[in-house]
Amino acid sequence: MQNNTKNRGFAAMDRSRQREIARKGGKAAHQKGTAHEFTADEARAAGRKGGEAVSANRGHMSHIGRIGGKKSAGRKKQSSQTSPAMATDNSETRETTDTELATAMEQPSGGMEHHQAEDAA
Repeated sequence: MQNNTKNRGFAAMDRSRQREIARKGGKAAHQKGTAHEFTADEARAAGRKGGEAVSANRGHMSHIGRIGGKKSAGRKKQSSQTSPAMATDNSETRETTDTELATAMEQPSGGMEHHQAEDAA
């Protein structure tokens, strides 16, 4: 997909020039008194707000819990086996890719329909 725009302004500059301009802007904001640095309490509140938003998606939470359970079960299975050759066989533990996890998070239901069918098989 090609558009007829060229890199102009900030986008056309090399990285070191961009950093220099950003550094000057940061210094000016601090001198002017308009810069903001999060306190520990503000950062904690922001993290709590993000955690609440993520955990509200029950399908997503179920999915990541299932991933953790499978990994935990795989580790327990490996440690209980005595033969080193057998300990490397993880054929029953299915790894979930980052793409699958991102897709599940984008879908309103948490994208669990596909994984529930897999788990039932």
